[in-house]
Amino acid sequence: MPFSSSAVPDSGGSVPSAPSAPSVPAGLWRDRDFRRLWLGQTASQLGEHASLVVLPLFAVLTLNAGAGQLGALRAVGQAPILMLSLFVGAWVDRWRTRMVMVLADAGRAFALGAAAVAGLLGVLGLPALLVVAFVVGALSVFFDVAYQASLVRMVRRDQLVQGNSALEGSRSAAQIGGPALGGALVSMLSAAVAVASSAVFFALSFLSIRRIGHREPLPARSEKRPRRVWRQIHDGLRFVVGNSSLRTVCLASAAFQFSFAAVMTVYLLHLPRDLHLSGTAVGLALAATGPGALLGSLFAARLPNRFGHGPVLVAAAALGDGVFLLVPALGEAPAVTVPALVAVNFVFGTFSQLVNVTVMAIRQTVTPDGMQGRVAATINFVGMGLTPLGSLLGGFLAEVWGTRASLLVTAAGMLLSPVLMALSPLSRLGRTLPAPSETPAQSA
Repeated sequence: MPFSSSAVPDSGGSVPSAPSAPSVPAGLWRDRDFRRLWLGQTASQLGEHASLVVLPLFAVLTLNAGAGQLGALRAVGQAPILMLSLFVGAWVDRWRTRMVMVLADAGRAFALGAAAVAGLLGVLGLPALLVVAFVVGALSVFFDVAYQASLVRMVRRDQLVQGNSALEGSRSAAQIGGPALGGALVSMLSAAVAVASSAVFFALSFLSIRRIGHREPLPARSEKRPRRVWRQIHDGLRFVVGNSSLRTVCLASAAFQFSFAAVMTVYLLHLPRDLHLSGTAVGLALAATGPGALLGSLFAARLPNRFGHGPVLVAAAALGDGVFLLVPALGEAPAVTVPALVAVNFVFGTFSQLVNVTVMAIRQTVTPDGMQGRVAATINFVGMGLTPLGSLLGGFLAEVWGTRASLLVTAAGMLLSPVLMALSPLSRLGRTLPAPSETPAQSA
């Protein structure tokens, strides 16, 4: 149950051909502005996920970075999620989302383009690469929060599930294709050219989103002077805490992200060390998450409207999270283990994406337009903020208990998320989602 863009692991291995567009009602596909948003978001996600592989490969292959330097590079790129998410949520609620996305795309294209030129000239060092990684990571936070809020301002609320199904489906495809494309370009051409390819994707996103004709109104402001960002952040936090559905989503996301980070740390130790699987086999197993996520996006366009959002949410979370309990039981025979791992990751990808799209539709529907950015950022901040601790716990448990016992315990911890949802009013949501909640009294 990912709840956010970073939960599904990048495969880094070979991938199938590009998937077709997820199923969306014809009315949305006839909307030129929605098509431009979808194309721009797809190109942006490809650039973002390619850069997550390309920049570290550039550091290792071109700059001969060591393990510590590589870890620092990845940490610098991820730091903006914790440092900026809450602020970005407040700022996005003040601005037009189209402007935010266009500026974020332009900034990322410029930063990576400059890095590619410097790399080709042989003048790009590690300090400059750290700056580029931070800038790209920071602008990605702006884009990701803005595109989630933009859909609400563009389509009818009864189209949110279908629209999210298309956007999240393309994001899942990018999570498979982006790293694979980046790695292939590094292997066939050079790391600097691969960096340039990410810049091209962001430029394409810029051109597509810039052509969106829908002119969304600026969010209403009741004060003569804009309120301070800290007060806006406080209002967003208070709104999430005060709404039972959003509060449950936030707690379930935090529980999932913490446990999932621990699971993946142990998982990536268990497969090569204890199951003696090759890097290709590990990549194949992880890559199965992506096609599963595409199927989950298709399910998300239909199942909640047929069986109810609450029941689908709880059942999908239990199935998607619970499937990892099978991994500790697998043996060392590759002929059996690899297909079983592929099946586990496919099932996880399917149901976790079903949860992700359904949760996003619920969040967008119950949240007033003026709070969309802050609510998305608050939930992402709380959920992703626990991932470093989860990773540390997974590594500690693997050292003390071994990988099999640690996998069993951490995978069981993932089930806390569907339990929290099952015990909350979220589980009773029907086929029709409630109207947006009233915004609580704002801080002075």
